[in-house]
Amino acid sequence: MADAGAQLQPCPGSGYRIAAGQAWRLLLTFAAYQALLATVLLVLGIGRFGPSHLGRAAPDLFLAAVSVYCLASWAGLALAFWRRPGYRWQSTGHLALDLAALSAILYSSGGLGSGLGVLLAVSVAAAGLLVGGRCALGYAALASLAVLALEGYGDWQGTISESGYTYAGTLGLAYFAIALLAAYLAKRAERSEALADRRQVDLVNLQKLNAFIVQHLESGIVVLDSRHRVRLINQAAMRLLGLSRPPEDSGDLPGLLIATLQTWQAQGGEHHTATLQDGPTPYHLRASRLPLQGESMILLLLDDDRLYQRRLQESKLAALGRLTAGIAHEIRNPLGAIGHAAQLLEESERLDTQDRRLVAIIRKHVRRVDDTIGNVLQLSRRHPPKLETLSLAEWLARFRQEFHEEVQRDALTLAVTDAGVEARADPGQLKQILANLCHNALKYGGERVTIRLCRADGRPCIEVIDDGPGIAAEHRSRIFEPFFTTSATGTGLGLYIAHELAQLNQARLEYDNGPQGSRFRLILAETEPATLEP
Repeated sequence: MADAGAQLQPCPGSGYRIAAGQAWRLLLTFAAYQALLATVLLVLGIGRFGPSHLGRAAPDLFLAAVSVYCLASWAGLALAFWRRPGYRWQSTGHLALDLAALSAILYSSGGLGSGLGVLLAVSVAAAGLLVGGRCALGYAALASLAVLALEGYGDWQGTISESGYTYAGTLGLAYFAIALLAAYLAKRAERSEALADRRQVDLVNLQKLNAFIVQHLESGIVVLDSRHRVRLINQAAMRLLGLSRPPEDSGDLPGLLIATLQTWQAQGGEHHTATLQDGPTPYHLRASRLPLQGESMILLLLDDDRLYQRRLQESKLAALGRLTAGIAHEIRNPLGAIGHAAQLLEESERLDTQDRRLVAIIRKHVRRVDDTIGNVLQLSRRHPPKLETLSLAEWLARFRQEFHEEVQRDALTLAVTDAGVEARADPGQLKQILANLCHNALKYGGERVTIRLCRADGRPCIEVIDDGPGIAAEHRSRIFEPFFTTSATGTGLGLYIAHELAQLNQARLEYDNGPQGSRFRLILAETEPATLEP
């Protein structure tokens, strides 16, 4: 059986196409009409109780024609039901059967005066739907020629008492008009069906996309209908609720969640929030009513409470950062005045040694506070990175030379295991990250620092290694926190800034104990950004 979703082209050389399922249904309907018409004409002809003009001109021809028509139409109905042979052959055969049989019936009944010419009009309309295009117009032309030929032959043989050439010509024009109208309607139906098929495909794709998005959300989603059946649940919700398989109704959900929902529904509110733990992890619940057309549903949003609290903390930190930046900006102006006053006071010749020591302390701590304010303002003014493709071996060689000029000594050793490594990063921000790491390494890790270029997990990696004592185990989890420091002179912002800049550049900054001291690993992004497959 032909695929119902396939497209058929019943008329060769024509642009008319029709869905296979629809085409076979139309052909089966037309075959049933033929069988019914032929049976009725046969019964009327044999019983002699039909209209008096049936078979009037040639009774024997009429009975022979309707008998053949009846047998062929019923056989065609069976073939249309089995869909054997192909559609093009069957549609052509059914139309040819109508043209031949109805022409013989029309002639044997006295020509167009019998009123049976309208039966060919039905066939012409069917041709517009079944084969369409040029073939339908060709069938209309054959039907027009047939009625004209019948009138001419009947007039010549004297079997038709009143010739109707004008009527035959008018009927031929009507056949063409019917064929054109049927072809136009069939074309519109074709376009409408094609549009419906595209909309159906779009709808199916949209449903799949929605299902994919829902299943891959970090937040858990549960939708309950008015009968408390679970209409939708994603993987995140099943994980938070500790479920091994999708529940069928609310009775399969954890008891604490059900009790909370019952209490909320009894109170009659539109929304409800709560923090629950009746599974492996605590979760934050947000329940809302969804008044849909014809049905009311309940939407449950579940978030891992740790993730929820972290988001709240990030929001608070962002607000605190803006506030801190504003305060830092206001502090810098009077701080500059204090530093300038201390500098002028230090130049006074009337100060004794003790006073000069106190002034030096003031200037030292003014510089320290000013450095902290600068770091805070730098965090609040971060700009999006301008990513470039960098040849890291050449770039690190330039960085090493500039760093030596800054510290005025040979402090860095460059070890390159793969000179062809390239990465995408903002050169200025990458320089700031490595400068922070190298200054920290020289300050806390010894006189020499090694910068090693390699690959880690298939990605470009820069390691900063020192030979110092390393970081104590109890402090390693906090080294990237802002303002965390174990030094009395440090601000605690250097590593935090480096970590934030690494994230801006789609990189990852990690720490572990090196062969002798500390080792920071900066894993950078590949040269070519990842793209989605079409």
